[in-house]
Amino acid sequence: MDCIFCKIINGELPSKKIYEDDIVYVFEDIAPAAPIHYLIIPKEHISSAKEITPENSHIIAHIYEVVAKLAKDLKLEDGFRIVNNCGEMAGQTVFHIHFHLLAGRKLEWPAG
Repeated sequence: MDCIFCKIINGELPSKKIYEDDIVYVFEDIAPAAPIHYLIIPKEHISSAKEITPENSHIIAHIYEVVAKLAKDLKLEDGFRIVNNCGEMAGQTVFHIHFHLLAGRKLEWPAG
């Protein structure tokens, strides 16, 4: 499989790791849109939110548990945003499900 995120998880490509456990890997986005901009990716390859099933949905739940831990550790009491793009029309460019954690500045709405 020629997936950039799978290569990052496997250590074939460099990244600035923020957090890792058996299920997820978190690293800094190389083109940050906010002072804090991390990507949270599952180690299991799931192409997009369209592929979430009863068999793998525990991974997505775990991702949100990691988000809560990171928010607490980073003291993000003022707020943060989680973004998941699903499909090309929504801006997904890497087809390995991932969540953007954005914080550190006032985030405007609508997002895009």
